[in-house]
Amino acid sequence: MNINEIAKRAGVSRATVSRYLNDGYVSQEKRTRISRIIEETGYVPSSQAQQLRNGKTHLVGVIIPKINSQSVSRMVEGVTSKLAEHGYQVLLANTENDESKEIEYLRILNQGDRVDGIILLGTVFNEAHEKVIRRLRVPFVVLDQHFEGHACIYQDDYHAVRDLTQLALSTARKPAYIGVFEEDRAVGVMRRQGFLDACAQVGIDVLPEAMQFASFTSDSGYFAAEKILEHVPDVDTIVCATDEMAFGAIMYMREYGKRVPEDVQVTGVGDSPMSRIIIPALSTVHLPFKTSGIKAAEMLLRQISFPNENPVSICMPYEVYQRNSLR
Repeated sequence: MNINEIAKRAGVSRATVSRYLNDGYVSQEKRTRISRIIEETGYVPSSQAQQLRNGKTHLVGVIIPKINSQSVSRMVEGVTSKLAEHGYQVLLANTENDESKEIEYLRILNQGDRVDGIILLGTVFNEAHEKVIRRLRVPFVVLDQHFEGHACIYQDDYHAVRDLTQLALSTARKPAYIGVFEEDRAVGVMRRQGFLDACAQVGIDVLPEAMQFASFTSDSGYFAAEKILEHVPDVDTIVCATDEMAFGAIMYMREYGKRVPEDVQVTGVGDSPMSRIIIPALSTVHLPFKTSGIKAAEMLLRQISFPNENPVSICMPYEVYQRNSLR
């Protein structure tokens, strides 16, 4: 079965079938006939032939820092669903939080005509990133980080954590914070600064011992909470940069004999499914990860269609959810 046979069976010209397959204008009557014949015959157009005709691979490279992450999986779901609507498939590259692999994948995807565009779920940006990104020949979008001068979709991490901390401090005076290292600007820098500014606004100086680093996991949150209790036994609130780390902090509080929230309040960020069913339910911030993925895909598709437009950046909204882990 080929395009000529499809045209003959549908009673239209070969050019009409070609326009249909390439999303060109075809009247509704002819579109219905062509669609019916394609469905009956199971015809699949040659991707190589389509690429020769329109210069597109209909492939998009998506580079992610890790697979086992609720936020990453939700963003990838948004990206893939929107791209699929427009006939695009995804090549997924997992860097395992290795920034050198990000550079390597960017170079690989930029070679030849492998992809029509790249979406990078970035965590760290340095001079090496800038150098390889300047050499990209395909449209490029950064997801979940604000990268000045480039098209990007990012979260309002600073205000989200600042607002959540302000809520927690309405019934607390001895706060602590569990964050991640500052190479990750969004989670490591902006969320931490939101916490500190909320504390400063009500005249609270946070002890250095009350600021602990973790590594995104519940285990690391558990051990960070242990360090906080060792140095600040009268802590009454622990603000965590992610839900996962907050789950670990709650586990430690239980083992230590502290009640949540009566003795120590705990908050997270991310509104993961577990945050609603853990006891007590976790107060957190909903960040629209899936919608962010959809927006990033839409931004990339527009760049593919209009390559000369200036890059734009979009800061996504958020919602603070007060649940039972706050007093």
